[in-house]
Amino acid sequence: MATSFFPSKDYRRQPDPIPFELSDLVIRAAQQKDLGELVEVLSSSFHSRTGMMRWFFPLLRMGLYEDLRQRLRSPLSSDYVCLAAVLSSNHRCSYIVGTVEVALRPTYPFQIRSSPYPYLSNLAVQSEYRRRGVAQKLLHACEEIVLDRGFHDLYLHVLDDNAAAKQLYFKAGYRLKQSDPLWCSWLLKQPRRVLLHKKLA
Repeated sequence: MATSFFPSKDYRRQPDPIPFELSDLVIRAAQQKDLGELVEVLSSSFHSRTGMMRWFFPLLRMGLYEDLRQRLRSPLSSDYVCLAAVLSSNHRCSYIVGTVEVALRPTYPFQIRSSPYPYLSNLAVQSEYRRRGVAQKLLHACEEIVLDRGFHDLYLHVLDDNAAAKQLYFKAGYRLKQSDPLWCSWLLKQPRRVLLHKKLA
């Protein structure tokens, strides 16, 4: 039986934001059944639905869905994990309000030591739930996973013009490792990426 890229449930219609305590927020490993909600969080965080982009949004969403589906279908290993921040509403229903991925990456030429390293990516929180501690809790969970695997360093990239994200990471203890060359940003006509690093206690 063919599987649709987009499940029948309309994940764009999330429940209205509710007050919550961080202790009620559960961080767990994402599963295949979470794909629709995870893609909604990622697509709404990283891609615009306005202007010309609204015509490309379905294709971007489809690409996110397929990429994440491939990563989640791989056997569980110590090299990759996708986390979901799940919020329960009076224990009657639950929905995903944030996500992040952490993976053990191969060597990164000219930037990091010549051995695999833990790398954090795709940290995203539904706009209604930002600045409420969700991202910090996801980051903390990633750090615990990395420490549990025997590593004491964690890396990530952020765009240089993303002031809110940089503020979040600097507050969480990340520091500048290095920036992409200016010519690379000019050539690609995109903001420069900066590599951040945190030494884990």
